Amino acid sequence: MSSILTNNGAMVALQTLKSINSNLADVQSQISTGKSISSAKDNASVWAISKVMESDVKGFQGISDSLALGQSSLAVAAGASETVTDLLTDIKGKIVAAQESNVDRDKIQTDIEALTSQIKSVVGAAQFNGLNLVQGTDDVNILSSLDRSSDGTVSASDITVRRQDLSASAGTNGVGTSGSTNLSGQMLDAASGSTYPGATLSATGNSATIEFNATGGLDTGESYSVTVAGQTVSYTATADDTTDATVRTALLSQLSALDLEDVTFTAGTDTDQIDITSTRSFEALDIATNASGDDAAYIQTINGVATGNTTTVSGSVDQRAEEIFFDADLSPKEGNSYQASFDGTAYFYTAGQGETFADVARGLKTAIDAAELDGVTAQVAIDSTTGQASLKIDNSGSDIALATAAGSGGTASGGLFGLDNIDVTTNQGADDALANIETLINNSINAAAEFGSAQGRIDTQSDFISKLTDSLKSGIGAMVDADMEEASAKLQALQVQQQLGVQSLSIANQAPQSILSLFR
Repeated sequence: MSSILTNNGAMVALQTLKSINSNLADVQSQISTGKSISSAKDNASVWAISKVMESDVKGFQGISDSLALGQSSLAVAAGASETVTDLLTDIKGKIVAAQESNVDRDKIQTDIEALTSQIKSVVGAAQFNGLNLVQGTDDVNILSSLDRSSDGTVSASDITVRRQDLSASAGTNGVGTSGSTNLSGQMLDAASGSTYPGATLSATGNSATIEFNATGGLDTGESYSVTVAGQTVSYTATADDTTDATVRTALLSQLSALDLEDVTFTAGTDTDQIDITSTRSFEALDIATNASGDDAAYIQTINGVATGNTTTVSGSVDQRAEEIFFDADLSPKEGNSYQASFDGTAYFYTAGQGETFADVARGLKTAIDAAELDGVTAQVAIDSTTGQASLKIDNSGSDIALATAAGSGGTASGGLFGLDNIDVTTNQGADDALANIETLINNSINAAAEFGSAQGRIDTQSDFISKLTDSLKSGIGAMVDADMEEASAKLQALQVQQQLGVQSLSIANQAPQSILSLFR
């Protein structure tokens, strides 16, 4: 049935043309925008995912800028620490030259002071955009990543760069209590491991008494020997019943002839005793005795420790210096101060972040050396087995009282603490400077190494962020970018379909014209 009111063919042709025009508009949008999904109505879920990833890409681009800024700051700090190391090495050369007595130490001191000023200038100028990594102790966090969890939560990750304080500041002394949890037991007595009780530093030295006794004296062929600092003297009886006094006289004469430095030998209160006195500052004096023969009545002792016949007795004379130990099982906290007082005047060192008790011992030695107390010298010792650090303090002058204390809440001493106090114009100053400059050089080398390590981490992270950003961009493109080859082919096909659709609609609209012929 034909109808002039309802043209079904025209309606079908019109719907087809509308569909073709809609597809053509989509293809034209893809070609003009380059995207197959340019808005949420195209594909809501894919569009949402792509927008989240695009926000991450934007964030990572900001992270790249942060890493670049961190790289620049570290480059300045590393360059400064390396320059400081070179300048300290130059100072060491001057200090070594000052060890000779026939050089102009005043001129050498002038050169050292000039180099010291240069070091301070380098440290003060080593900043990038206001950030100086070779002053202060606060950590610096450099934004390195944005981490998105499966639930969509985003958190920031940082690369922590530890400042390396290369200032010569003495810091400030802590005021806490040595009995607090983080300080107790850290300045210890050598013998008991309890808190160091204090002492009187004296130049007198320490002594030991060796005693030998044989009932009725030595018989022919029987002998007695004494070993001191690795050197042995002995006496062998040439007749029966040789008296103890004869043995002592012979041994005392031989011991005195050894001419051991800072060691004296004297007759004891009894005829079978020899007193050995050592004024060696930082070295204990090893002693051993040995009796040989058939007389079972032999008795030999060192400071009262006895044994029977044919057995060697070992002992020692303690170093003259007082030795203060630091607990090997603990570590100082930043701001913990440790001080040594001489006749009531305190000299201190305050620990910085990440320091060990070996650092504290060296710092306290530097503080003592800087005081230039008459006759007072200090030495740091590190046990090769346990790693325990100790500080030895000696006095070759008049008696002086030594006490120690510890506190918390101080401001850390600088890594080049003691640099201002290098003075080679005196023999003791030159000796102290030679030991202390090694600590300063090690500190600057450690700082440069720390910065180098951080630079490597940032370089690695920067490369990763660059690759990650590229991967995210590629992933976003795979989801939303248009396939231009496909779009081009569709465009041509749809244009042909559009033309055919228009022609089909035209034909459908002409169909009712045939009804007119029925009325002719």
